[in-house]
Amino acid sequence: MSPRAVTVAAVMLVVGAALMTAARSRAQTPPPPSPASASSAEVRRGADLYALHCASCHGAAAQGTADGAPVLGAGAAALDFVLSTGRMPLADPRQPMVRHRSEWSRRDIDAIVAFVVSLAPGGPPIPAVHPEGGDLAHGRQIFAANCAPCHGTAGQGAAVGEGADAPDLHDARPVEIAEAVRIGPDPMPAFDAAIIGQHDLDSLVRYVVFLRTPPDPGGFALGHLGPVAEGFIAWCVGFAGLVVIIRLIGTTT
Repeated sequence: MSPRAVTVAAVMLVVGAALMTAARSRAQTPPPPSPASASSAEVRRGADLYALHCASCHGAAAQGTADGAPVLGAGAAALDFVLSTGRMPLADPRQPMVRHRSEWSRRDIDAIVAFVVSLAPGGPPIPAVHPEGGDLAHGRQIFAANCAPCHGTAGQGAAVGEGADAPDLHDARPVEIAEAVRIGPDPMPAFDAAIIGQHDLDSLVRYVVFLRTPPDPGGFALGHLGPVAEGFIAWCVGFAGLVVIIRLIGTTT
């Protein structure tokens, strides 16, 4: 064999060995975790939390029991709403669901929602809402037509009959307001995108948030009634005070 052939053979041997070593190294190195595997880990964590806090009432497969309604297929928006507003879990399944300070962390809520949705995808998703892109005047019109009869003109809440109450809206986060619109927590009806579109929803949420700190053009916070109503009230109070003073003067003379 010529020296040139020996050199070429040696080079090919070295290159082949290097390629085999690299291939063996790649086979032994585990692939980086994918988003799917990370999601699976979150679902498993949600399954553990669900089994510990929810399954006793809603069933191991979210199918419901005598003590709790089924949540299978309820959708991410409904699940996120009841957990983030503290409506769930209940200490007693016979208690009404009312807003409380939530004991859940954001991470725990996301995990439970991911697990239940993995059992039966479907239902309204958690809505995206952008109040800054809404129109305040348009939101007022939507609120007056659809919300004020139950929640009050200032969003203060009111009784709606048959033992049900429409809660006040002053503590709800924008996404919670949007979730309530989409899912319709009992006895409220649900409004899908065909009834209240995205711009309508953004405008409505902006107006509900605005109701927490409305301006007082009359100068006094008398129910934010405005200068005409406040002037009439002031006139009535002043007239009543004048009558009292006249009567006092009459009794002392």
